[in-house]
Amino acid sequence: MKTLFELKQDMATIGQQLQKIESELAQKAVDPKASMEDIKALQDSKKDLQMRFDVIKEQHDTLEKEQKEKFAAQQQTKNLGLGSEADPKQKVIKAKAELIRSTMRQKAVSSEVFQALGDDTTGGGKFLPKTVSNDIIMEPLAKNPLRGHSALTNITNLEIPKLSYTLDDDDFIADKETAKELELTGDTVSFGRYKFKVFAGVSETVLNGTDTNLVQHVENALKSGVAAKEKKVAFATTPKAGEEHMSFYQTGANAIKRVQGVNLYKAIKAAIADLHEDYRENAKIFMTFADYSEIIEDLANGNATLYTAQPEQVLGKPVIFADGAVNPVVGDFSYSHFNYDIGELFERDKDVKTGIEQFVVTAWFDHQIKLKSAFRIAEVTSTP
Repeated sequence: MKTLFELKQDMATIGQQLQKIESELAQKAVDPKASMEDIKALQDSKKDLQMRFDVIKEQHDTLEKEQKEKFAAQQQTKNLGLGSEADPKQKVIKAKAELIRSTMRQKAVSSEVFQALGDDTTGGGKFLPKTVSNDIIMEPLAKNPLRGHSALTNITNLEIPKLSYTLDDDDFIADKETAKELELTGDTVSFGRYKFKVFAGVSETVLNGTDTNLVQHVENALKSGVAAKEKKVAFATTPKAGEEHMSFYQTGANAIKRVQGVNLYKAIKAAIADLHEDYRENAKIFMTFADYSEIIEDLANGNATLYTAQPEQVLGKPVIFADGAVNPVVGDFSYSHFNYDIGELFERDKDVKTGIEQFVVTAWFDHQIKLKSAFRIAEVTSTP
């Protein structure tokens, strides 16, 4: 039987061949000179390689799972403590598990656990340690399409300039809308503390299971909750009271400018053009996949070639799909900024309807759109 390393090599080899075939197939599909026989041959080759890849991947995943379970069992039997002689990764996992179990059982968390998780506070029994905070807040597993495009920090009482640089000249801001916005709202932005809670359901079986499974289960739930909250406030069409400023769709005096077109394609193009060149260069488009599909259907008009084109080729700027973007948001998303304040709390709760215990994290964060003039919202006008 092949080793895990050998299986990884086989997967890499076939994966490269599969990528090559897929690239050739994409080129043939848009080449009017290519015959259907050539395309069919490439499709058959792709199917054959995909089947081979799937077989090897199944063997690889099975063997990898067996080895991980064996390793976890060995670690459990060793009953590693939290001392300096413990493996660093296992030390953190065990400390996290102890934190969760102590909280769920309403017991005090030992100072040794906090030290293992990098907590440098003294007597701050209810503060979420740095390691847990970083894992949950800074590296969520759940998909938030704004991650990687918006700025993200974990700083208390954060205050930053709206522009990254200035010139010693009263007329240095070429964009009049930006100049007007800075005059009305100031040249700095201060982040507030807005509380939200994330719940992770923990059954007795999971609570009494291995440290690895317990930590993974709870962290995945908390990470998903954090990402969901970020998406919800940023694309809220009816924001909660006090959270209006977090939404791209906020209304009133500070609303983002809306640009209209006779259809969505022209509205997006007009929104891009309406941005000042300082923002247009790094602009991206956040929109729903349904809206993009509708644009393609309108533009294609029976031409299948357009369906294989990249969204950026169609709209002229990178496209990120987000179900919450009910109206496409166009702009430089480096001016969208999430900040998590310090002082997260953890506690236990119980859902009386289901009987499931909840590990609860209370956190404070804020989402600031640092410059409204860096964004546009595209919408279809009712009259051509």
